[in-house]
Amino acid sequence: MQVYIHVPFCESKCPYCAFGSSDDEFNKASTYFQALVLDLNFQLKSQNVREISSVFFGGGTPSAVNAKFYDEIFSILVPLCTRETEITLEANPNSASLTWLKHVKNLGANRISFGAQSFFEDKLKFLGRIHSREQIFKAVENAQTAGFKSINLDLIYDTKFDTKKRLLAEVENLKSLAITHLSAYSLTLEENTPFAGKKSYKKDSDSLAKFMIEQIGLAGFGQYEISNFGQICKHNLGYWQGKNYLGVGAYSVGFVDGIRYYAKSSIDAYISQPTYREKEILNESELVREHIFLGLRSIVGVEAGRLSEAQIKRANILVENEKLLFKNGKFYNPNFLLSDEIALFIEG
Repeated sequence: MQVYIHVPFCESKCPYCAFGSSDDEFNKASTYFQALVLDLNFQLKSQNVREISSVFFGGGTPSAVNAKFYDEIFSILVPLCTRETEITLEANPNSASLTWLKHVKNLGANRISFGAQSFFEDKLKFLGRIHSREQIFKAVENAQTAGFKSINLDLIYDTKFDTKKRLLAEVENLKSLAITHLSAYSLTLEENTPFAGKKSYKKDSDSLAKFMIEQIGLAGFGQYEISNFGQICKHNLGYWQGKNYLGVGAYSVGFVDGIRYYAKSSIDAYISQPTYREKEILNESELVREHIFLGLRSIVGVEAGRLSEAQIKRANILVENEKLLFKNGKFYNPNFLLSDEIALFIEG
């Protein structure tokens, strides 16, 4: 079983971010983590979980709260983990101190993910980031000192600032850092955020996206999903494979055996009812649709056996036109940037 744990606290709210988080409720952190413990114990017991394959602490900003808050959570998780279990925490360069990193590493974390977003100060300011370029380098150095061997950086591209020259400089910075994984996301103008509708903030350039992906590959980071490169993140890949996972915490979503579970979408509501979940039962058609969209966005591929005759016929048309590859009973997409268009064509 995979486990996702949501930590909804941030030092400041980035204007592009639509994830559930708050920058003014730190006084509730202690009570929130008590609720997390109740929720985690309840779900592990109700799903009869005997072994955990991966854990991902996302947010929000997990490094924005005292590392000691994680002690009890790890005491529950670690007995169910093996030597192969991947345990990731997201962190920001300004808040992930060496002391914080050492503490979570000693608890059992073995992978860290830094929200860097850019190495340019003007772009960092535009994105609402409160760290500097120098702090990115220091954070990676501190993670190495703390003993982390698996280190990810997040970058955002396709903003109004980006040109091929600047994107090349972004990638060049990666070469001097001892990271094992890169997540590179095209800027999305999410609804209900300060960036919503601000079309001038985004280049919306296919050529820039293609260039960025090519340069990341030349830097030694192989692409395995539309936005992820390098040493494969087990937890990420599990999503694309349609594996079961528990969602723990406010705003979290879980998925087990065709049922999607939604937690309360505010910190207060979650604290009052940490084990409450709304359920969405997916039918076979909906599950196949997700398999198509996720499989084409990644190296997972799409199983021919799960498609209808009409869908297989359309997929074979794409194979004939060299838009898809077919191998060992699966259709694979060689160009993830076309994944949504290909998925819609196959669905019909």
